Amino acid sequence: GLESCIKAQILFGKLKEAFYTHNHVESSAALPSGIEHYIEDYNHDRIKLKLKGLSPAQYPTQSFGL
Repeated sequence: GLESCIKAQILFGKLKEAFYTHNHVESSAALPSGIEHYIEDYNHDRIKLKLKGLSPAQYPTQSFGL
């Protein structure tokens, strides 16, 4: 519905802003692979303090002894 559409637009806006801030794309043909690389890096290589120093991909797999 409308709410999921708005969330998708916000997410795309954040992705686009972060991607263009930190990357230089040579051509529009290189854009899809550049975005894929950025998402891979964001999910697997970039650690987040909010996630106890883990990447977003690592965090859900951890057992915190709850």
